[in-house]
Amino acid sequence: MSERRMGPAAAGEILGVSDLRRSFEQGGVRIDVLRGVNLSVGDGEIVALLGPSGSGKSTLLQAVGLLEGGFEGSIRISGVEAARLGTDERTTLRRDAIGFVYQFHHLLPDFTAVENVVIPQLIAGAGPGEARARAESLLSSLGLGHRLTHRPSQLSGGEQQRVAVARALANRPALVLADEPTGNLDEATADIVLGEFLRLVREEGSAALVATHNERLAGKMDRVLRLHEGVLD
Repeated sequence: MSERRMGPAAAGEILGVSDLRRSFEQGGVRIDVLRGVNLSVGDGEIVALLGPSGSGKSTLLQAVGLLEGGFEGSIRISGVEAARLGTDERTTLRRDAIGFVYQFHHLLPDFTAVENVVIPQLIAGAGPGEARARAESLLSSLGLGHRLTHRPSQLSGGEQQRVAVARALANRPALVLADEPTGNLDEATADIVLGEFLRLVREEGSAALVATHNERLAGKMDRVLRLHEGVLD
């Protein structure tokens, strides 16, 4: 199912998935996208989810990120069984325990870099001063200390994705989910951004599940899981 790369054994489970299934109806035909996925991501572990386009990577991340329903099976985040939660409880768990990084940065265009990192903290209940200090610290650690007041349109693609990484980690999530986080960048920039992402995730002590189709980038993570036609090989 997986290939061990490097790093210590996980001290505890942050993400646990058991017999996860997802199907769709299209033109009267049942399409099984996830067909009994089982996986575990340990505390502080960074796991690559490797597979070609259409293998179900994004669907799996949407499931474990509690972004939509319609799934069968068990999803546990920091020991909490998501299936037992109501809508509001799931929203709170997603807000407090999970950070997201997407292929496209999805930054708020009318707000500056630092404001994009402050806003999710305010939503989670942080005070303005605390949120600002946290945002400035994260962005500075990513080499953006001189770009705090720039809006996304004034930033390069790599800079925008660094802001997205800072935003994902702003609320100190137990789990970071990244869906092709460097897929929209050229190879050189992708290497730099991924390196900074991995460094910062490790410094923050979060666990991470990173979907990619890039074998070389996957090899930089602690462990590799291979998803093929809805199952882990």
